[in-house]
Amino acid sequence: MIKVLHLSDIHLGSGFIHGKVNPETGLNTRFEDFVGTLERCIDRALAEPVDLVLFGGDAFPDATPAPYIQQAFARQFRRLGEAGIPVVLLVGNHDQHSQGSGGASLCIYRTLGVPQVVVGDRLETHRIVTSGGTVQVLTLPWLNRSTLMTKAEVEGLSMLEVGEVLLDRLRVALEGEIRQLDPALPTILLGHLMVDAAEFGAERLLAVGKGFTVPLAFLTRDCFDYVALGHVHKHQVLCREPFVIYPGSIERVDFSEEKEEKGFVLVELARGQTQVEFCPLSVRSFCTIEVDLTESNDPQQELLQTIARQSIADAVVRVMYSLRSEQLALMNEVELHQALAIAHTYTIQAQVVAQVSRSRLPELGVGSTVSPLEALQAYIQNRADLRDLEEPMVEAAKQLLGEADAWVQPALVRLELEAEAGRSTAGRLTAGDSNLGEVEPTGEEVQLRLL
Repeated sequence: MIKVLHLSDIHLGSGFIHGKVNPETGLNTRFEDFVGTLERCIDRALAEPVDLVLFGGDAFPDATPAPYIQQAFARQFRRLGEAGIPVVLLVGNHDQHSQGSGGASLCIYRTLGVPQVVVGDRLETHRIVTSGGTVQVLTLPWLNRSTLMTKAEVEGLSMLEVGEVLLDRLRVALEGEIRQLDPALPTILLGHLMVDAAEFGAERLLAVGKGFTVPLAFLTRDCFDYVALGHVHKHQVLCREPFVIYPGSIERVDFSEEKEEKGFVLVELARGQTQVEFCPLSVRSFCTIEVDLTESNDPQQELLQTIARQSIADAVVRVMYSLRSEQLALMNEVELHQALAIAHTYTIQAQVVAQVSRSRLPELGVGSTVSPLEALQAYIQNRADLRDLEEPMVEAAKQLLGEADAWVQPALVRLELEAEAGRSTAGRLTAGDSNLGEVEPTGEEVQLRLL
């Protein structure tokens, strides 16, 4: 059996906004979190010890990380080389420069000829000799449309047609590699891609327009003993024969991953039989506290009590609460900051609601027809503070409605009497005329127009 450690999506250098500067080191605390978690992964690889380490792509947030971030990454993986453990570094979408043109950040390891390091930046099969035996690793890096098609070939095609052509070309290229495999050796497909059966999060939005989705059927081939994936940050097992697994990211990048468990996968590999184990990592927790205080008589106290019920010590916390504008004077920000001081970092987001939304009255529901007076009475009956005023309010409404029916604003009205034979100035009324009922229009036909 060959022991393999499979990890992915390190994103070293991400999430700085959720950290703070460590005064002792001058580094962002979230950067130190990511380095510490990667170190624990390598520690486990050395402690087992494993025969091979597979990295599924996305080492950094982009292809041009700062030198100190590159050094931290290299320092950890160098430990594997010193122990004689080979490692395959797959190129993900975040590792590529300008969507594939211009190289990738991980290619420097191949250029320098770093011992025990294989860089997977193309569809290629690598035969790797480990202390546990020889294994075939077919690398499938993040593929862009430009990788498989030229601009001239894309011109004039719809997005659906482009996707079909891309999948056809990938199928042919993949089949060509599969035919060259040694059926006697255990085989791993290591791919950084989006599988249609996976549960996607922010990865789908980050990759819009840059890649395409691969059907699960492309990967569930008898020739593969294990399919090691990267790109999706949520750990999930897509298939068990063979195992098709996303280990997920090793750290929480943002609040979209608040409830996701982080870790890596240990694999015991042999031809025709594979066993896997997901190994959770202890990482810094994220905590969202969301409260609606619009109906609270003591919003400050209710918010403090809600915070006290949460485990926020050393966590990255965000507090989101809504309240009415007249409640602002009841809030004490100093007390809120004191209550959140035990968190690693925190943010407070207050939303002022201009008007508290109320559910519609049953009497005024969709499909019902009521008069203005009935609507007013229904409203008063649902307002305890207005019930004593119902009689005078209804009476005043009747008077207003009666006056509205009888009153016509003179400045907006012009009454014209037009005869078919022509207009008669004697038969035209202006806004100054007061006795409208005594006017007799001339002509065989009369038109009455209200303008």
